[in-house]
Amino acid sequence: MPDLLTAFGLSASAGLNAYIPLLTVALTARFTNLIELTEPFDILTNGWVIGALVVLLVIEVLADKIPAVDHLNDVVGTVVRPIAGAVLFAAAAGNVFGFLDPRIAAIAGFMTAGVTHGAKATARPMVTATTAGVGNPVVSTLEDVAALLTSIVAILAPVLIGMALVLFVMLFVWWRARRRKATAQAGAGS
Repeated sequence: MPDLLTAFGLSASAGLNAYIPLLTVALTARFTNLIELTEPFDILTNGWVIGALVVLLVIEVLADKIPAVDHLNDVVGTVVRPIAGAVLFAAAAGNVFGFLDPRIAAIAGFMTAGVTHGAKATARPMVTATTAGVGNPVVSTLEDVAALLTSIVAILAPVLIGMALVLFVMLFVWWRARRRKATAQAGAGS
């Protein structure tokens, strides 16, 4: 179960920034015993791959701080982030492949990162519109910090990811119930 929670946490983090969780996993697997990557995911520990991830991370971090460029970055992220989520989920869930097919794991990671990225990409234009772009670097920095913290927590304390997931589901159910009630009341008042 911890590997599955780690997988969810890392793939959700990839929806915010594709390269932070990939680099976190690569460095953790290369320099500690906290993560052991199986083939083919052990390629992440290669020095050249780590170097490429650093370069891609720098590009994404800088691009995401510039209004207009950040929207282009989100368009590219629509492809890159879910793929990173798929790789991370499959790599982290490697220890549970006895009952979890790797293709199912990749699909779960793709969807998890895709939903997170979708929420980010939907919210960002509102930030741009309400702050004339001034808020974008602040929000982007908060997203990067959230991606890093989520990646670290997913590796060190995956149970916290499970608790956050339960809390998120509860809040979503509560929000949907309130929304339905408001819609019903608005319809009855007409």
